[in-house]
Amino acid sequence: MKALLYDQFGGLLRVEQVADPVPPDDGVVVEVRAVGVCRSDWHGWQGHDADIRTLPHVPGHEFAGVVAETGRCVSRWQPGDRVTMPFVAGCGVCEECQAGAAQVCPHQFQPGFTAWGAFAERVAVRYADFNLVPLPQAMDFDVAAGLGCRTATAYRAVALQGAVRPEQWVAVHGCGGVGLAAVMAAAALGARVIAIDVQGDALTLAQRFGAEFVVDASSCDDVVAAILDRCGGAHVSLDCLGSAATATNSLLCLRRRGRHVQVGLLAGDDFRPRLPWDRIIAYELAAVGSHGLAAADYGPLMRMTAAGQLPIGELIQRRIRLSEAGAAIAALPMSAAPGTTVVTQFD
Repeated sequence: MKALLYDQFGGLLRVEQVADPVPPDDGVVVEVRAVGVCRSDWHGWQGHDADIRTLPHVPGHEFAGVVAETGRCVSRWQPGDRVTMPFVAGCGVCEECQAGAAQVCPHQFQPGFTAWGAFAERVAVRYADFNLVPLPQAMDFDVAAGLGCRTATAYRAVALQGAVRPEQWVAVHGCGGVGLAAVMAAAALGARVIAIDVQGDALTLAQRFGAEFVVDASSCDDVVAAILDRCGGAHVSLDCLGSAATATNSLLCLRRRGRHVQVGLLAGDDFRPRLPWDRIIAYELAAVGSHGLAAADYGPLMRMTAAGQLPIGELIQRRIRLSEAGAAIAALPMSAAPGTTVVTQFD
């Protein structure tokens, strides 16, 4: 089969012919019909993820497709089933999984990180009975691929970790794929959304997806002051980019007893940044992380998507071939293009 791979971190991303995957006993092989290009793929390629230990490596963690083969211990799935899955697949038997927190399973399987991923014609995945999610016939594969990482992560960050309620002010720092999905989710839950980004096109999309107020950080001298002037402080704020500046702004723009959700991965020079702990203490702020969404929690997300409350299809701005995916991953930190990119052709 064809797959996109690299032999060294930061090295050449190229498409090659590799051996077809074999289903593990507890897993399946999925024929990939769509796979999203995500900033986490760039982080993995750069060597920022400790789960990628063996090279060469095939990235790709948000995908949808059709079951092609099943392992001998799989009982819930058969060839031909249309599926997606969370990018964090829990083992199903540990304490965390049994408590409904598979997204932090200590034995988790992550396609594109702990094993070869979905920038390929086929991908083998583990823990299939516990993690695969069936797709409605009416849901397109490119839309479903967006559920596996950015939309699922954004939904959990807003609805579960952020505990957003109607009429609350929600600030979203960074309006890339996951940030725009967070805008959608917060607006769908009845929140009043403030979107912050440096790209005008991204802010235009944020308004289209429900943002009531936008802040162009490229021309605003004080992002925090702009938010405080607008609403007196956000009830919930999300750093969807992952930088020392956006994490700090997210915390400082909160009202007393507000809630910060860290969504974007902090890496490189921003790994373990200095944060305003004095404000966290004085205002009794809560700060939580958001790491994917357990398959068991996909029900509301799927219903909101099917009902048009989360117009994920409108978030997709570019559909490309597998041969173009390497360039798309490499360009992620410099790209000014709003919305998301999805590989939909594998020839």
